[in-house]
Amino acid sequence: MREVAFIKQNKEKWLAFELAIFGKAKKNPDELANLYIQMMNDLAYAQTYYPKSKTVVYLNYLASQIYQKIYKTKRTEKNQLVHFFSIEVPLLLYEYKRYLLYAFILFFATVGIGVVSAKFDQNFVRLILSDAYVNMTLENIKEGNPVAVYGSGSNWGSFIGITTNNIYVGARCYLYGIFAGIGTFFVALQNGIMLGAFQYFFYQENVFWQSVRGIWIHGSMEIFAIVIETAAGFILGASILFPKTYSRFNSFKIGFKNSFKIFLSTLPFTFSAGFLEGFITRYSVDMPIWLSTAIILITLGCISFYYLIFPQIVHKKLTKAHVSTL
Repeated sequence: MREVAFIKQNKEKWLAFELAIFGKAKKNPDELANLYIQMMNDLAYAQTYYPKSKTVVYLNYLASQIYQKIYKTKRTEKNQLVHFFSIEVPLLLYEYKRYLLYAFILFFATVGIGVVSAKFDQNFVRLILSDAYVNMTLENIKEGNPVAVYGSGSNWGSFIGITTNNIYVGARCYLYGIFAGIGTFFVALQNGIMLGAFQYFFYQENVFWQSVRGIWIHGSMEIFAIVIETAAGFILGASILFPKTYSRFNSFKIGFKNSFKIFLSTLPFTFSAGFLEGFITRYSVDMPIWLSTAIILITLGCISFYYLIFPQIVHKKLTKAHVSTL
């Protein structure tokens, strides 16, 4: 069958799917499951006969949205919060995995720019971090505690102030995506260059590993979460720039809903990073090397697993379960 005929034959059915997705037509879970099976059949046919067509992209998106709706409306679902973090977010991360790749490429590129700039321009670090901060840190280095700044203030005061600031930075990374992703790009550019210059400054002063042992106790989760929030901003921007088969407004609604869920998923990690910075980092100088290293590896491992590996596991597991029911 020619692709045009295939589309003409099924377009009314696909329109019904769209109405169900956007909540304009009420469907119970059994009806949604039936729609999902039909959609998977159409998708399999399109992948076989029109593998490079936009029809495949369109049907794949509809199928993923119907699947999510099925799991949202299941009467057996008791804990929506568990479902959100264990099923919904991982599936979204899998669907938008290329945007995570873009965010990480940008992160490493901008950190590299910060390092190179600091290396070849002696005034760059002061320009980025300010004279006051650099002078204070140089004094701390002379006194044998490069990360003494993290020990100032009370535990709870530091935790609240740091967490509030990190949420603000992450929200900017995400919400500035509404400017076609350009706003997110510039916020991520600024953060990456600052981090690169910041770390090179400690390297230049021969206290790089001491700084790593302190900064990355909380930084593993804090920085990783900002990268994910950058990806969420790119998803938001892409929904405006590339509406595909949807109207630009409907594409934006879908993009905002999905990207906002990804942004929300970073908040527990942001709170955890704030707690570590407020209560643990201040003791890193007196901490055994094995303990600070273990904290860094565990925190980095947890957030890396959730955002990079777990989505693959969930997608593979649920795909197998669906194939067995067809």
